[in-house]
Amino acid sequence: MALVAGLHDDQRIKAALLPRYPHVDDVVALAHTYGCGVAIDAPDAVIPIRTLRNISFNPNFGGEVMVVSLGCEKLQPERLLPPGAIPLVDEPLLEEAPLDVVCLQDDAHVGFMSMVESIMRQAEVHLERLNARQRETVPASELVVGVQCGGSDAFSGVTANPAVGFCTDLLVRAGATVMFSEVTEVRDGIDQLTSRASTPEVAEAMIREMAWYDNYLNQGRVDRSANTTPGNKKGGLSNIVEKAMGSIVKSGSAAISGVVSPGDKARQKGLLYTATPASDFICGTLQLAAGMNLHVFTTGRGTPYGLAQVPVIKVATRSDLARRWHDLMDINAGRIADGDATIEDVGWEMFRMMLEVASGRQKTWAERWKLHNQLVLFNPAPVT
Repeated sequence: MALVAGLHDDQRIKAALLPRYPHVDDVVALAHTYGCGVAIDAPDAVIPIRTLRNISFNPNFGGEVMVVSLGCEKLQPERLLPPGAIPLVDEPLLEEAPLDVVCLQDDAHVGFMSMVESIMRQAEVHLERLNARQRETVPASELVVGVQCGGSDAFSGVTANPAVGFCTDLLVRAGATVMFSEVTEVRDGIDQLTSRASTPEVAEAMIREMAWYDNYLNQGRVDRSANTTPGNKKGGLSNIVEKAMGSIVKSGSAAISGVVSPGDKARQKGLLYTATPASDFICGTLQLAAGMNLHVFTTGRGTPYGLAQVPVIKVATRSDLARRWHDLMDINAGRIADGDATIEDVGWEMFRMMLEVASGRQKTWAERWKLHNQLVLFNPAPVT
């Protein structure tokens, strides 16, 4: 269940209500700061708006969305989720699902606790509907996997990312959807990507997204060489070209069947290029909007990265990191460099773990510790 919220009270809902609904795994607040003081009609404002809208529709929320609105914000609930936008699940006879909004400035609210009580009362309506559902077996083709790397080092392109690439090919062969992203971290290998495009139109769409981002960086008077971090360099990556070569291998060898613009939703299966900034937090947020229901994150330097909306499988590039962060890293791809496993071995391990995690039979370390980042919207439009 999702709460698209300014004021959110998901912890109170989890403590007081969730235990009464055993078939509901969690309640997640999509807390964000967008909506007030923004140039809501600027051309690029469509990116944060459709990002929020599409995250609300992420299949992990089961179609149950409640909006907590201040009341006077520029991004009004009806603009965020216009009539007919919420997919019908339990009420197929209705022409459209009603938008459930708790407005804090409503005259009926007297005191803070009356606002909280309204949120709790409406949350229970959604929980009742969700609890009536049962887990069903579906094929692996229903997986929508986002792949990303962060805190990369020289081993990223040698161990973890090639293993992810092998797993990507397995997923695509099974009919699933895999999204790779991070414009600045693939830009210098664009010729490798366009040559794998399934059609000329897909190649043109990739070039168009690269050009848009080049222009975005030019407006800030920077270029993609600014991407490489002190941690990357300490880990052996000297420049963005080296980083790009290691990043691209996460995409495997399958044909690229489509391109997803920032904040947009994936509308086809196969291997997709989902255009996002390279920031871990923004990339994850935009992959959620595209429909990701399972995430794979590789790291060489280490990060406690996690998302509340989807499980995150973290892959260490080196055995030393896997040893030190034994209760944060789910898979040790460093065994490839140690000579104890092949790229294929680790790729198959990853594939099998995805099936276990998606089936609810295994939890990732991020899930066990309840580690998750806040959503970070990509807003290239002005703030007024």
